[in-house]
Amino acid sequence: MALWHKVQQLPEASLRKIYGEHFPIEVRHCLAPWIESKMCQFQEINPDDPTHEQYASQLVMALIAELENKATSLPSTDELFVVKLKLTDCANMFKARYPQNSLSLVRIIQHALNWELKLVTQHETGLQGMAPGGMALIPDTASEIIQQIQYLRQRVHDAGEDYEKMKQEQESFAIQYHECAKLNATLQHIQGQRGQNPLGVEQEKELKRKKELTESTLTQKVSGLLQMRLALADKHKETVSLLTQVQSRVLDEELIRWKREQQLAGNGAPFSNNLDQIQEWCEELSVIIWETRHQIKEVERLRQRVPIDPPGGVDILPQLNQDITQLLSSLVTSTFIIEKQPPQVMKTNTRFTATVRLLVGAKLSVHMSPPQVKVTIISEGQANLLLKNDKMNKGDASGEILNNTGTMEYHQATRQLAVNFRNMQLRKIKRAEKKGTESVMDEKFSLLFQSQFTVGGGELVFQVWTLSLPVVVIVHGNQEPHAWATVTWDNAFAEPGRIPFAIPERVSWAQVADALSTKFKSATGKPLSEDNLRFLAGKVFRSPHVQDFTNMMLTWQQFAKEPLTDRNFTFWEWFYGVMKLTREHLRGPWNDGLVMGFVGRRQAEEMLQQRPHGTFLLRYSDSELGGITIAWGAHENGEQQVYMLQPFTNKDFAIRSLADRLSDLKHLIYLYPDIIKDQAFSKYYTPINSSSNTSNNGYVRPLLVTHVPGWSGVGGMDSYPNTPQTFYSPTSPDNTNRDTPSVNSAISESVSTSSRSSARPQQPRRRPGTGRPAARSHRSPASWCRASSCHHSLLSSSVGPNPRFPHSAAHCCPVSHLSGRHC
Repeated sequence: MALWHKVQQLPEASLRKIYGEHFPIEVRHCLAPWIESKMCQFQEINPDDPTHEQYASQLVMALIAELENKATSLPSTDELFVVKLKLTDCANMFKARYPQNSLSLVRIIQHALNWELKLVTQHETGLQGMAPGGMALIPDTASEIIQQIQYLRQRVHDAGEDYEKMKQEQESFAIQYHECAKLNATLQHIQGQRGQNPLGVEQEKELKRKKELTESTLTQKVSGLLQMRLALADKHKETVSLLTQVQSRVLDEELIRWKREQQLAGNGAPFSNNLDQIQEWCEELSVIIWETRHQIKEVERLRQRVPIDPPGGVDILPQLNQDITQLLSSLVTSTFIIEKQPPQVMKTNTRFTATVRLLVGAKLSVHMSPPQVKVTIISEGQANLLLKNDKMNKGDASGEILNNTGTMEYHQATRQLAVNFRNMQLRKIKRAEKKGTESVMDEKFSLLFQSQFTVGGGELVFQVWTLSLPVVVIVHGNQEPHAWATVTWDNAFAEPGRIPFAIPERVSWAQVADALSTKFKSATGKPLSEDNLRFLAGKVFRSPHVQDFTNMMLTWQQFAKEPLTDRNFTFWEWFYGVMKLTREHLRGPWNDGLVMGFVGRRQAEEMLQQRPHGTFLLRYSDSELGGITIAWGAHENGEQQVYMLQPFTNKDFAIRSLADRLSDLKHLIYLYPDIIKDQAFSKYYTPINSSSNTSNNGYVRPLLVTHVPGWSGVGGMDSYPNTPQTFYSPTSPDNTNRDTPSVNSAISESVSTSSRSSARPQQPRRRPGTGRPAARSHRSPASWCRASSCHHSLLSSSVGPNPRFPHSAAHCCPVSHLSGRHC
């Protein structure tokens, strides 16, 4: 009641925005205490969730019961008699209109209460358009559209009443006209027998008087009937104009916004799916349009029966009929939409799904004769021709799709007319000739959904079609990264109303940054920071030293076609690789802020120079697609040295996770800047259960452990076993130009068991025919290489220490494990 008391202090103009036929102000006034006591229950219901229908129905029934009780309790005084009748009418209206659709009434009440709260807040703060805390009040689009629709329904209702009055008036005119005709016939008969009937003179005078009176009445009726026709035609004209405005708002703004958000959702953007609400608006519009069209046609029939027109007047009814029919056609064709898009990167011979929905199908009774929907795939050029000609020639398709027909079904619970294609499969694809640097991953296709149905008992026939979002067809998984580049660029930068599927060749970095951050957040759960985006800008523009990229424009070629400097892959391929790696193996640490990722080699070195011994960070590799490396600092001979571990990829993490590998490497102590490693990563360690070491077949399970030769615990160097162990060492590129050593890691197998292992240590590799360890030099070896996983002998002391391993106290062979990959 407190809220309603404040609402009554608002200007009358504000109140008119809130209440209407669907929720009369009399109901709000008389049930104010009850409504506000149930406000929380009203707000808890989601009108777009069909599962809330039962709860909404109970609340609406309680509202109707409260209305009836209130109407009964009001005394039948002169002051309250009209209010009592109004409440009774409202209760009956609610019963008739919302027996199976209580969620609609709940939605209306929710919007009304929200409007009240906003207007009261605005009024109390005294700031135009401002709420407490300086937050601007956003107009409730849904409430405004509902109010406009309510107003249109009231206009149609009033026009219907005017039509009934005009019909009665025309029937009365017809009766009077026939009476006048009879009088004329009788008068002519008497005048023909004037000499034979002595009373004929008196009768003739009386008949003439009646005739004049009747003709006068007819003249007045003709004038009144003509005025009623003109007034009703003007009312219909204004209604059609208002309908055009509201329909444009629903279709050209709300539905287009929904389609745009659906496309951005393809890049991972949040999608506020309000399609059910849009369907409700479209259904209301279809009913109003159909009723208005029916009224216009009925008025035309009345005019044909009594063809009276004003002098010099123009009959506007035919044009109105044409305009209202065009509105209906536009509504039907625009609401044939793809609710669930097919995959935008489509692999041949792979099953995929899609869902098509007709938003106005239920109200126009289309489901009484369920229409068929057919799906074909067409090229970009064919899509352009379709828009120009509004039809496709038979046989015009760019591929073959299996299971490409379906029948639309009406679902009573959700009031949706839709068809769900569950088992479509693209078998063949016809490609256009490529020009220049174009590849098959640059070519865009679209799925065309077509149907035909009738409305109004066959009176109107509609041929409807709609195109899916652009689709890139691939035949192999290695084509997927570039295909996603094409789709991502199209989804992010497509302009409304474009020619299929035109996109800008260059866009601002701010737009690209937003698209990349959205994509990365969708894949990994966390968006990119400003520092991350600055690093990416430096990489994609090949200008790492530039600080401000705000006003720079990025081309499609730079984004996905031109290789990065000194690399054989593009920016997108690099970005896609690290995104895929993070999504599949690093999602948790990335979301916890443990993976720095987007940092260059030199920046990492500078960051670690002043940090304690054993401090490390995780950065994405610049040279390895989908790779991540560990950079760590170590104090050697009074100087801080920074090392980069050979990058790990998806294949490595499929064997052992990042957290477990970090746990294995005891020389890594602090995560940059000073977080204890176990404190940061312990929750991601794989627990070791000693009771599960033996498998069901009696074999002892080995445990894979990551090992960096030459490194152990806090002390730094390993105490190496006498017998070298083998380790996996992928071929590394030449590193003669590297400033920082890149160290290979090895996977060692250790067996955890209670019994002594019978496995024999592997003997070092020997030179053929000599019985001595193999070496790259013919000089006599002075000693074994201290690197536990190196099979080469050390050269004599004349060779000197390996310049790329300055921290080692012993000599190391020049071809040892230290020649790791560039990071």
